[in-house]
Order: sequence, then structure tokens, then C-alpha cells
Amino acid sequence: MLSDLDLPALWEYRSGHRDPDGFDAFWRTTLDEARAAGDGLVLTPVSTALRTIDVFDAEFPGFGGHPVRGWLRLPRDRGAVPLPAVVQFHGYGSGRGGPLDDLVWASAGYAHLIMDARGQGGAHAGGATGDPVGSAPAYPGFLTRGIEDKETYYYRRVFTDAVRAVDAVRGLDAVDGRRVAVAGNSQGGGIALAAAGLVPDLAAAYVQAPFLTDVRRAVRITATAPYSEISGYLAARRTSAETVFETLAHFDGVAFARRALAPAHFSTGLMDDICPPSTAFGAYHAYRGRKTIRAWEFNGHEAGGHEDVADALSAFRAATARGDEER
Repeated sequence: MLSDLDLPALWEYRSGHRDPDGFDAFWRTTLDEARAAGDGLVLTPVSTALRTIDVFDAEFPGFGGHPVRGWLRLPRDRGAVPLPAVVQFHGYGSGRGGPLDDLVWASAGYAHLIMDARGQGGAHAGGATGDPVGSAPAYPGFLTRGIEDKETYYYRRVFTDAVRAVDAVRGLDAVDGRRVAVAGNSQGGGIALAAAGLVPDLAAAYVQAPFLTDVRRAVRITATAPYSEISGYLAARRTSAETVFETLAHFDGVAFARRALAPAHFSTGLMDDICPPSTAFGAYHAYRGRKTIRAWEFNGHEAGGHEDVADALSAFRAATARGDEER
């Protein structure tokens, strides 16, 4: 059954999210501090049986200069012309996985970096990046860690790591820094949207079933995890609601969408009860750059799955083409 508004209502819906005062200054300061900690992408070749793709264990400095891990995959037969690149972000609680996972983008001719979300990946699709920053008491999960202060909130570190991942890929000789895109599903879609709002000159963005968008509405209309972590937290800390939502306003995908310029492909499943489709449409309607959205009528959180990825591949091919290629 539908988990939210029907399609005609989704086209009419507009988010009521209000950007907090000082939003841009907060993020400018955060990114300036992270970049001051230094640059560099350390690559360690990984031996695999793959014949067409080279895999590297990647490490770069993220928020606070903390080491962030990922996999870099490059087409083996890549020639001398720098490649377009895709920086991918994974779903909630997951990790970068294994070296043989996620081969689509490299197989399609992109340099592909998939980034660990720090502290995640302990249960499945394992991660390799810790989070050395502690937090005050939090509801089980990641969503409420440090949530009563924007300076200490968990996603301040993750979104900064994402921007630094883009910086790191752009420093590769094998990559054309003008043709770097971001992509992700669920939490990964929310991180990709944040990166698109924080990096003004990306080539493209793929935002599938995005998490952390139109957050106040999401918490009110879905009882499923991860958004239920916020309601669970506030059930115990009853006087903290306005403080919590003031923090979350600095990390809401709608705010990043209002600042994002890269051509973007959004998608959502109309039966998604994890990241409600109205929250995806809230970000989509707010998105500043050129955009498309695919609403999958009978799909849930997978938002069209591999067929939607095929749509994104087609969109990225045009958006990341060289100036001398036919678009």
C-alpha cells in the first residue's frame, strides 16, 4: 500500500523546512577547518581475480584529519585520458563492503570511490573506518549521536568526510576533476545530496530514496528505523525536541538541495515506509540545479533497484561527458 501521499499530491507538495540562521557560515567554517588538516589519498593495490578492474584500498583525511577508508576502483584499460569519477556513499549501518562489491560504476568506465561512513559497517557490508569522536548518551544507532549540538552531531563528521572524499578523488592524475559526480541510496542518497550542496561544481548527483531530508516531517509520519531513533530519543528526553530539530536543520537535505547546482537524478518508491516519498519530493522540489525524479509506484525503499541505476547511468553519461564528446 502507499506509505505517504499519492503521486498527484507529491507533485504539489513543498517542504516546510526552514534553513537555520548561520547555516552557510557553519558549513564554510567546518570545511575550512577540515581542509586545513591536510590533503592526500593513500592507495594500496588489492590483488583480485578481476580482469578489467583495478582495486585499491583507499585512505584520506576527513573531518578533524581523521583517516577515512574506502575502495577505489579503476577500469584497467583506461588509457591516457583522465576519467570521469563517481564518489558513492552507502546505506545506514553498512560499510564499504568487500573489494569485489559495487563494480557497476568502474565497469561503466568511471573511477569509483566508495567511502565508509565512519563507525558503521559492524553488522553487514563491513566498514573499516572508526569514529574517534565520542558523544553524549544516544539512542541505539547513529542518528542521535551528539544530536543536541550541531558542533558535535555525528553527521557533521560524515558530511565533511564526503566533501573530503570528493577533494581526494579530484587529486588523482587518473581523474578529470571537472567530471566528478556523487551517488547513493538511502543514507548514501542523503550524503550525496549534502555533498552536492556543499561542493558547487560537481558534474552530477544521483539521489536514490534519500535519508535525512525533510527530517521533521519524516519523523512524524514514519515509525520505522532509522527515523524511529529520533522519536525514541525524544520519548526519553521530552524537553529536547526543539534543540534536536534545530541541530537537524543544519543537516537536512532540503537545505542542501537549495544550494546544489549539479544536474541531479532523484528517485523514490511510493511504498517506501523508511524514507517517505514526500521527503524525497521535498528535496527534489527545492533542488536548485537541473533535475529529474522517477517515482516507482509499486516499489519500496529500493526505489526501482537496478532499473533505476540504469536510469542514473544514462543521466551520468551525458552529465560527465567531455566537452569534445557528443552528448
